[in-house]
Amino acid sequence: MIVTDLAAVTRAQGDRTIFADLSFTIQDRARIGLIGPNGSGKSTLLRTIAGLESPEAGRVTRPRELRIAYLAQERPPSDATAMATLLDAHPDLVRIERDLAAIAKRLGDPSVSADLAALSGVLEQQERLLHAFDQAGGARLGGRAVGLLQDLGIPHDHWELPLSALSGGQRKLVGLAACLIGDPELLLLDEPDNHLDLARKETLERLLGEFDGAVVIVSHDRYLLDDTVERIAELEPTTSGARLKIWEGNYSAYVTQKEIALRRQQQDYASQQKEIARLEAAVKRFELWARIVVDERHIKQARNKQRQIDRMEKVERPVLERRRMALAFRPRIRGGAIAIRLERAALALDGHPVIRDADLVVQNGERLGVVGKNGSGKTVLLSLMSGERTPDRGTVWVGPSIERGVYAPEIHSQGRDSPTT
Repeated sequence: MIVTDLAAVTRAQGDRTIFADLSFTIQDRARIGLIGPNGSGKSTLLRTIAGLESPEAGRVTRPRELRIAYLAQERPPSDATAMATLLDAHPDLVRIERDLAAIAKRLGDPSVSADLAALSGVLEQQERLLHAFDQAGGARLGGRAVGLLQDLGIPHDHWELPLSALSGGQRKLVGLAACLIGDPELLLLDEPDNHLDLARKETLERLLGEFDGAVVIVSHDRYLLDDTVERIAELEPTTSGARLKIWEGNYSAYVTQKEIALRRQQQDYASQQKEIARLEAAVKRFELWARIVVDERHIKQARNKQRQIDRMEKVERPVLERRRMALAFRPRIRGGAIAIRLERAALALDGHPVIRDADLVVQNGERLGVVGKNGSGKTVLLSLMSGERTPDRGTVWVGPSIERGVYAPEIHSQGRDSPTT
């Protein structure tokens, strides 16, 4: 069964065409990995499938009652708690609860309780809503929310904290739980593994394996794609907008097939270029003869050869190796031997200790990796080192002439589309 079908869809941003005449069919229980370079339109395509944005041209067809859940690259901080976010993720139940609250208010109205006919009608309406609430799984919603939060490793004392107090990885997990609790038939995930530690990535893989609907996932983790998808949809940029190509198999199978296809394309391109060069030489030869000896036959032969070139379906020159980004971190001023030193630095957020008595010395020119579970305080530690936050206790010392720069987890979400796989 087809759950969503895109036919000749075009999306544009200003005068730039993101993709044009794109067709894409998603079958029930499909497992699709969506990949492509920066800016090729992966996030735009997901939002179009989800119905959050409308195409400039073409048609998106889906069953009327299809349940779709969409997880964006970043979940912005908010004052809503993790538990409230999950409970609010079932909009049909939220509506029923709102109607039940209104009925409870009416039942407390003396004018209704004094009118037997009005009271009977309100009670019948309440009964219908209670039945609908039960059919939609309302009685099990709280238990399901607890189970998901426990399964995803969100500490119990974090359930009632605002999302703004959680780490980026924990917010991502809450967003995933909010998607799953609605029992969607189509799950659209835009880099769900961002900010997740290894244990949570394994949990993500398991949950996707247990999920019964269709999944389209954008990720730059080839191992996640190997373990979770059965088909790769690749957005390839062209001068007229990205085109979509489907490859059977997981990411490793895609890499092999892609390499073979590129080598074959390279051979076809080289052969065609030789043929074009031969025909262009013939055109020049006949044109030269036509100038030396005025003969209509030479002019016709030159035109015929040129038509052969013009009518060819041109083979694009393959890109066998993508251009690599080159970054060089060379300080303009050498500075001292020590770049940053933390001495018994401590910091608490909303009354919860995050960093306790941290002692750390980073030498000038040193490369240091910070690892830890989601919510353990990695980003908070970097914020202390960068000067964004001041420790509640202890000191953060920065060496002379040391300039600090920060690349925060949320920065990449400011663009329209995510990195390539």
